[in-house]
Amino acid sequence: MNTNQNTTSNTQSAMAVRSRVVILGAGESGVGAAKLAKQKGFDVFVSDFGTITDKYKKALEELAIPFESGLHTEELILNASEVIKSPGIPPYAPIITKLRSKGISVVSEIEFAKRYTTAKTICITGSNGKSTTSLLTYHILKNAGLNVGLAGNIGKSFAAQVAGETFDWYVLEISSFMLDDMFDFKADISVLLNITPDHLDRYDYKLENYAASKMRIIRNQTAEDVFIYSADDEETLKAMEHIKLQAKTYPFSILKKVETGAYLENNTIHILTDPNKELTMSISELALQGKHNIYNSMASGIVAKVLELRNETIRESMGNFKNIEHRLEHVAKISGIDFINDSKATNVNSTWYALESMTTDVVLIMGGVDKGNDYNMLKDLVKSKVKAIVCLGKDNKRIHDAFEDDVEVIVNTFSAEEATQIAFHLAKRGDAVLLSPACASFDLFKNYEDRGNQFKAAVKEL
Repeated sequence: MNTNQNTTSNTQSAMAVRSRVVILGAGESGVGAAKLAKQKGFDVFVSDFGTITDKYKKALEELAIPFESGLHTEELILNASEVIKSPGIPPYAPIITKLRSKGISVVSEIEFAKRYTTAKTICITGSNGKSTTSLLTYHILKNAGLNVGLAGNIGKSFAAQVAGETFDWYVLEISSFMLDDMFDFKADISVLLNITPDHLDRYDYKLENYAASKMRIIRNQTAEDVFIYSADDEETLKAMEHIKLQAKTYPFSILKKVETGAYLENNTIHILTDPNKELTMSISELALQGKHNIYNSMASGIVAKVLELRNETIRESMGNFKNIEHRLEHVAKISGIDFINDSKATNVNSTWYALESMTTDVVLIMGGVDKGNDYNMLKDLVKSKVKAIVCLGKDNKRIHDAFEDDVEVIVNTFSAEEATQIAFHLAKRGDAVLLSPACASFDLFKNYEDRGNQFKAAVKEL
């Protein structure tokens, strides 16, 4: 009898301990996770080492969730049964190290939210193109009449939507930081667009560590699931050599023909998940132009074909899609000069794609927080297409060192307004002024959106 009482008491005690969830970071994902955790009956506490914006403070107050801003109070955090961590917090942050040393589970918002939904997930990752591909995939599925949500690294928090919506499908844009804190999560359809050097400061400056993080997109997948990948991406193919794939695979390529998946031939893309059900579409019909966007369109098209959507619907959606703000966004044409906002290009590879798609001479605005960038891959494109570089950042030495032999003019500026005015004077009719920074924005701006918006406002003032 006493044994049973002790067992019951221990179980109740364990449940009490398990019931405390601490959220680190009070941005979109953190507040969404807090909302879901509160709905599920957990004792919730939110802690943000930075400043919580008024919008999210108000949301937490309305939910009656206690929070702190500007510090991490250890006695309120280290008693958690589980911690949901913002993807922006690095794994080596002191509070994370202490949590792990105590054996406390630390997971991502994505991992936590997936426990409370039966919806199927399409998870899209890659160093470049994941936002565009996620939005295009969502656009196709929504137009086809599917009950679908969009979340992850884009739009509203996944957890907040799980708390308040009942979707059958989710398209999730997944960053490597999110993947690092996912363990039991499983994608029904996973997409890996490419692996190029990015965020290497979080991965001991080793590309293989970053690649291993990206490959977690296939974690827990079974033979019932699908993995879509670029057969032209060397780092992806190299990373795949070290894993055992369970999922059904669909490669896409613009260099060679594939049996199932997608390929390019005579400027026509062919998408087939079943040899008898092929979709063909001329690349001139695609809403998204440029070589990199052929890849993005192929990946989204394969997802649509896996879901057995009608070819007419897929074609229509891939032809009328409008791309996201801050990604090769045409702002204005002034005195015959095109102004293009590609502020979302926060790494070298994104800027390579932007320059690769340019058909005119370019005045390139670049710079910001350098994440260990290797600018060598840009040199040929800079030599052939860029007539001047306008640096926008506090420390531009590495840009000068990289390109001083390739362009005649490199100018330093410290505001979007100054950069835009100087670029305008350096350009001539028929040229393009391209903001494609290849760097993070946090030295002069709140984020890449703020940088892009300030650039657009400056263009409108010319």
